[in-house]
Amino acid sequence: MPLVRQEFVTKREVISNDYINNYLVPKHYSTNSLYTPSQYATLLVQQYAQQLKTLYEDGARKIALFGLPQIGCIPQELQKHNTRKCVDSTNEAIQLFNEKLKSLVTDLNTNFPQAKFTYINMYSISSIMSTLSFLNYPCCNVSTTTAEGQCVSGQAPCHLRAAHVFWDNFHPTENGNVIAIMRAYNSFLPSDSYPMDISHLIQSG
Repeated sequence: MPLVRQEFVTKREVISNDYINNYLVPKHYSTNSLYTPSQYATLLVQQYAQQLKTLYEDGARKIALFGLPQIGCIPQELQKHNTRKCVDSTNEAIQLFNEKLKSLVTDLNTNFPQAKFTYINMYSISSIMSTLSFLNYPCCNVSTTTAEGQCVSGQAPCHLRAAHVFWDNFHPTENGNVIAIMRAYNSFLPSDSYPMDISHLIQSG
């Protein structure tokens, strides 16, 4: 018997970590020298496709795939490149993955007509980070040693939390998550989702 029967599944893998904690840190990992950005994106999408097919075989029929946000705009990347502007080379690599993921959604909807797959364009949704760069400062004191880039343990975060998109150098605040969730569920712009937002995915036959 399938483990999942017709349930709606939001599929959001931690693929951002494959970039933040791997491809974008060549001093610790060799993937940056082994693969071009396009090759690395292809590899990730191929592995992702296998996981999605397993979900389908287990009975999942409505699946939302979240693309990657503008990682070139997160505090860690700004700090690493000593800039206040988003890092274009990083965002270009991220977009290669997103484009391949969107194409995968088309292929999955064609090859698995009994299921519905949709792509949530987190790159577009997260564009507020590039237009309002003053929001990119972390809300807490960030560690430079243990758990680099994360909040220093035992210290209180900032008082004006609503004025920040990030808690630390990586993780979005509640405000950042609320924006993403609202636009994923009900698209604010046509580019927010393809071929439908989550509200329509739920209602689809």
